[in-house]
Amino acid sequence: MGDTATVDAAPPQHLRALEQANRVRLARAELKRKVALQQTSVVEVILECPWEAESMSISDLLMSQRRWGRARCRRLLVALGIPENKQIGTFTERQRSALVAGLSARYSESGPVPIAAPVFDHDHHFEMVGSHAAVAR
Repeated sequence: MGDTATVDAAPPQHLRALEQANRVRLARAELKRKVALQQTSVVEVILECPWEAESMSISDLLMSQRRWGRARCRRLLVALGIPENKQIGTFTERQRSALVAGLSARYSESGPVPIAAPVFDHDHHFEMVGSHAAVAR
């Protein structure tokens, strides 16, 4: 008898969540593009932490730079004791300053990354563990 359907003015929750996810994805893509084109520095993003970078992992941000791959990113983060999947918004001030210092000191964007070459000492004596023989050069 008095049954009428009410039309909800707001879209359903799952559609609002999808819209928000799309906004974040597009904003992050734009941020990565700016970092890749060097219009925005990684240091700025780490220090200012814009809303689109809050839940972004640090490795995603670092790898958006030119000439930065997984190995280079991992090398820096391991040296600083920071997990690769740590979200930028959860960094402490100490971690932010250590990361900024590490970026500017060791991996400046102006020059190549120094890679330590293995050094072999030909006068070194090697001993095989668990064997009777010792090998000497």
